[in-house]
Amino acid sequence: MACLNICKEGKLVKKEQEVCTRDGSVDRHGDPAIRGRTGTWFAGILILVNQGLATLAFFGVGVNLVLFLTRVLGQDNADAANNVSKWTGTVYIFSLLGAFLSDSYWGRYKTCAIFQAIFVTGLVLLSLSSYLFLLKPRGCGDERSPCGSHSTYQNVFFYFSIYLVALGNGGYQPNIATFGADQFDEEDPKEGRSKIAFFSYFYLALNLGSLFSNTILGYFEDRGLWALGFWASAGSAFLALVLFLIGTPRYRHFTPKGNPLSRCCQVIVAATRKWKVQRMPNQDDDQFESDVPNDRSKIRDRKILHTQGFRFLDRAAIITSKDYTENRIHDPWRVCTVTQVEEFKCILRLLPIWLCTILYSVVFTQMASLFVEQGADMETTISKFHIPPASMSSFDILSVAAFIFIYRRVLDPLVARIRKDPKGLTELQRMGIGLVIAIIAMVSAGIVELFRLKYARKDCPSCESASSLSILWQIPQYVLIGASEVFMYVGQLEFFNGQAPDGLKSFGSALCMTSISLGNYVSSLLVTVVMKISTRDEMPGWIPGNLNKGHLDRFYFLLAVLTTADLVVYIICARWYKYIRFERQQEADSILSNEEADLRV
Repeated sequence: MACLNICKEGKLVKKEQEVCTRDGSVDRHGDPAIRGRTGTWFAGILILVNQGLATLAFFGVGVNLVLFLTRVLGQDNADAANNVSKWTGTVYIFSLLGAFLSDSYWGRYKTCAIFQAIFVTGLVLLSLSSYLFLLKPRGCGDERSPCGSHSTYQNVFFYFSIYLVALGNGGYQPNIATFGADQFDEEDPKEGRSKIAFFSYFYLALNLGSLFSNTILGYFEDRGLWALGFWASAGSAFLALVLFLIGTPRYRHFTPKGNPLSRCCQVIVAATRKWKVQRMPNQDDDQFESDVPNDRSKIRDRKILHTQGFRFLDRAAIITSKDYTENRIHDPWRVCTVTQVEEFKCILRLLPIWLCTILYSVVFTQMASLFVEQGADMETTISKFHIPPASMSSFDILSVAAFIFIYRRVLDPLVARIRKDPKGLTELQRMGIGLVIAIIAMVSAGIVELFRLKYARKDCPSCESASSLSILWQIPQYVLIGASEVFMYVGQLEFFNGQAPDGLKSFGSALCMTSISLGNYVSSLLVTVVMKISTRDEMPGWIPGNLNKGHLDRFYFLLAVLTTADLVVYIICARWYKYIRFERQQEADSILSNEEADLRV
């Protein structure tokens, strides 16, 4: 496909005849993107490094936040765990705001730049508040020296800064993943494979970024050097923003398609107005589809092929004689395109799958709260070296890195060879495997807690809330969670990005983030309900301030049972799901099937 001639200021400027992308992407000027000059791995690597640095900054705050709340602000374990869950949940709720602005008005590049600037501002304010008045008296905030009380103003300033961090990171995260995927043309066989690989490397970059936070920054913060850790996070976020802006000339873009809420409402209204129209099974010729190019990108949008299911909505695309006589064919509140109807169907099909991922996120969020509290009550000194409880999540990160390699280089090719299918495991199958591994992880955590209680130092007044069981026994549960992430979260990123329509790609990535958000809220609710039910008379409940007097093991086993039930529902929903198909994708799929077996990434 040759690039088009472009007319500027009355002159016909002929571009060099070069191959352009076929997925509808454009360059920063709004012209069709030239494959050799934009996107691919040059832009992709910049975005991966940006993601690694931004993740380092975010987890520099989030990984030890539960300890900051207990040691600096004086909150108890249950309140701190709930506040961390609510804050983390809010981070991902803001992803919906970022996705909406990106898909509707700003585009992904502008949205990423604005929210990263907000992210940097929040981190700077957090660093200032900690240094100026939260860490008083000087030297407080470690395990042995809790800080004093703080005024209402100081607490408000602290919460304002961390929720500004939540806003910036939340609005940025779903768009940077999708923006990175935009740099690869999925309708080109080679770039299509690179796009699939990008999601694995993106999640790897995310985890490698958090590795530094969980080890180096986590170590200093555990020793009370909170201001140093927060300033390092602010510097990392600023560097990430600079690198992102450096790649501006090379990025590929997708123009916003307008407000998705109004497009969905138009389908509902148009279908409702024609509820009396008799819809024949093969009446596709009477359905409306537009061939008008996008005004901003000068190229036509990809069309989605018609699918069976939700047949009532098909009425929105039927052209009736009344539409002709009243000249209302182009009134979107009376007649919608097939693609617009299929967009709405895609959303409806994605929702059940998305709902089934929420309970997995309940399991995942335990790493930032109860796993840390469990580790804090274990033996954390190995040969005179103190292991910060939060740094144990490093094993989760190493597990993610190892299993990404194992999956891409060993498991996926092996499955493809056995099944004689070059695509290997589907995204839905991988997500199901992730749920199974998460169940095993919760059982493992529960067993470790049983042994921790068995070796609890109940006869030691000075170490009442400790156990002689080594914190290294937590390694299996962290490794299992990491393995489950590779299957669940990487699969989710690929699935929701690939199955979301072109005008809702950021929304698809936001669904991943929002499932984590709701998982945190559900976790907080579950902890509250469990504590309310299990606290009776002289019983302190399953998750008291002193874990030696509780039964955290029962909470882990409860999560295993709930996740098992969720797995059953997920299998039913996955079998029912129908994949989206684009008109131009048919040709690309036939090429990809012939070449993918010999050129696997």
